[in-house]
Amino acid sequence: MNRTPLIITQLLVINLIFYVGSQFSYSISRDIFSLFYFENDKFLYSQLVTHMFMHGNIMHLAFNMLALWMFGSTLVSLWGKNKFLFFYFSCGIGAAVLQNYSNYVNINSFMNILSDASFSQQQIISVLKTATYPTYILDFVSESEMLSAYSDFNTPMIGASGAIYGIVVAFSFMFPNTKLMLLFPPVPVKAKYLVPGLIVVDLFFGLTSASIGSIAHFAHIGGALTGLIMMLYWKKSQFNNRRWN
Repeated sequence: MNRTPLIITQLLVINLIFYVGSQFSYSISRDIFSLFYFENDKFLYSQLVTHMFMHGNIMHLAFNMLALWMFGSTLVSLWGKNKFLFFYFSCGIGAAVLQNYSNYVNINSFMNILSDASFSQQQIISVLKTATYPTYILDFVSESEMLSAYSDFNTPMIGASGAIYGIVVAFSFMFPNTKLMLLFPPVPVKAKYLVPGLIVVDLFFGLTSASIGSIAHFAHIGGALTGLIMMLYWKKSQFNNRRWN
């Protein structure tokens, strides 16, 4: 039986420590470690990394850590610790950047509409920060548009899902014909088909209002795209065949 690489065990433990700790200091942990929109007063550059260790509930943590163990262990065995960590955190940061950009597009569109309607910058920022507004604002934007912009401005992003998408892409890139078992329905699907399917699903939910729950779909896509770009570059430069340690 293959042993779990030490670095994977360490990441699993760190994520568990963050989760347990956040249950006792939720508001403080949320404000410091979760990733806020870059123009929010609570945004810190360190959150580009620390948000990867924060999870909303035990199922969120369990699914991400299971995937980290399943796919990450293989990559560490092939690449070594340093290369894996560089890849893992790069994908997580790529996920954060794309999700923030998606939020920026939505918030900027909302602000432009109100600015064109002669609302001051101060009034618009107040709406984004407090969700309190004069009723006549609904003559220019719908309530759903306003709440969407408010949510993007104030709701922080948490979880390792973007980084996990990156390592799943890497695994699928290296082992495209490996069959992976779906949970719903429980049928085997080759990795080279599963990953594009997941990205299409995230793209659909990210571009529509059909999403169930507060899932950062563009973070998933950002992590996957970052992973794909890195794998293509490493293959071209032959880095894909070299360990870093």
